[in-house]
Amino acid sequence: MTNPAAAPRSLAQITFALVGFLFLLELTSGIIQGYYIPLVSDLVVYLDITDASFNWFEAAQLLLSALAVPILAKLGDMFGHKRMLLVSTALTAAASWWLVFTGDFWTFLIAWALQGFYSVWLPLEVALIFDKGRRSKTGVSQTRRAAGLLVVALEVGAIAGALGGGAVFGALDGNVPFTLAIPAVVVTLAFFAILFGVPESERTTGRSLDYVGFVLLSFALLLTTSSLTFLRINGPETWWVWVIMAAGILSFIPFGRWVLGRDDPAIDLRMLAKPTMWPIQITAGLFGLSVLGAQIPLSTFAGTDPEVAGYGLGLSSGMRSVVIGIYLISLILGAVLFAIFARRLSPRIALIVATALVAVGYFALIPFHDDLAQVLACICIAGIGSGALVAALPSAAAAAAPREQTGIATGLTNTTKTIGGAFASATFGIALATGVAVGAGTAASLSGYYTVWIVCGASALVATVLLFFVPKLAFADVDPDLEAVVTPSEAP
Repeated sequence: MTNPAAAPRSLAQITFALVGFLFLLELTSGIIQGYYIPLVSDLVVYLDITDASFNWFEAAQLLLSALAVPILAKLGDMFGHKRMLLVSTALTAAASWWLVFTGDFWTFLIAWALQGFYSVWLPLEVALIFDKGRRSKTGVSQTRRAAGLLVVALEVGAIAGALGGGAVFGALDGNVPFTLAIPAVVVTLAFFAILFGVPESERTTGRSLDYVGFVLLSFALLLTTSSLTFLRINGPETWWVWVIMAAGILSFIPFGRWVLGRDDPAIDLRMLAKPTMWPIQITAGLFGLSVLGAQIPLSTFAGTDPEVAGYGLGLSSGMRSVVIGIYLISLILGAVLFAIFARRLSPRIALIVATALVAVGYFALIPFHDDLAQVLACICIAGIGSGALVAALPSAAAAAAPREQTGIATGLTNTTKTIGGAFASATFGIALATGVAVGAGTAASLSGYYTVWIVCGASALVATVLLFFVPKLAFADVDPDLEAVVTPSEAP
């Protein structure tokens, strides 16, 4: 007689436990992203560098993210998403501990860059959840709901990290190494939570790693993203920056030719050309312009003294933190609402509404930025749409991808978003430095802020239009028996 206690857990139980442990990991990701923000000025003093030098830390981490995410996501498809999640978490933990014990610019820069391995967590998490859910008829909708919960964890962690970083630093009397040890401990604990609490995904056999393809891709991404960093730092008048950028763009040609001739390429360009996939990936890149590029301009605009510059909100650092916190809460709301509206309407319509909200929010800032209430209303509208997109894009890519390419498809949404953010960081920095008002001191130009809001709104509007090209029934739940007969990769 079968012992009920020994029977395997149901799919629903496994998914609930899986999401619970991944919730903890994404909470950790948010803590990492928020914890160091209030410590930047103190880290500059601790390392004996300038404020401008700290930009290299952000640039290095973005570069590593762009290079590492597609490779680790592909390896997850081949060898198991949990295994790659453990590898990336171990690397992030090691880098976090390295930050504790280093005190010079170059080693801190390397450790800070390596900490960027956390950027692959969300794509791998979505791939894990989708792998468990695809065995039922509600796998896609389960993934959407779970992705929404993961984004809630991410933003709650970011808020907790931002509040906790400064509080811990003050409680420890300004001891930098002890303060930096807190996120290192949290990431280490997250590693063991994944090790013992998360089941492995099903692996596909007969796969091979396209080393040449990944080398070509890494070279193209390295040139492209680094050229955007140099553009921000050195300015558009530096001729060699444009040479590097052109070389990076042209490097995608040999990469494309190589992978099109492979049976199991680094990235399947034919898969990306599907009508359910290419609008998602382009939307992710366009979305990166606002979600990664507009936060610093928002903070500086909120801090600009209107009596000096003639515009701005003149908020203290504490009030600016409150504004950023309200924006993050709106992201949480958007992530929760997406799953609800996707179920009642359709995932495609919910995506279109989300991108439209981002466009409305940023376009509204152009006429409505004279007081705090106006700015909060605009950024909350954009934030609700942004929160929905953070949750929706990886799950939509997973739903559109063949079974053996779930990880790489979700990972590419992160890579394209990162490239969009790097482009925004470079162009917005130039825009804000151009046409600075006389007597405005260190304040950026109002025309520069207009440029930021127009670019963010226009990119979201373009994404809205592109999503209309997605088939109406895309990203809906499918019958796994039917999917086993005709998979996207086998369809004529």
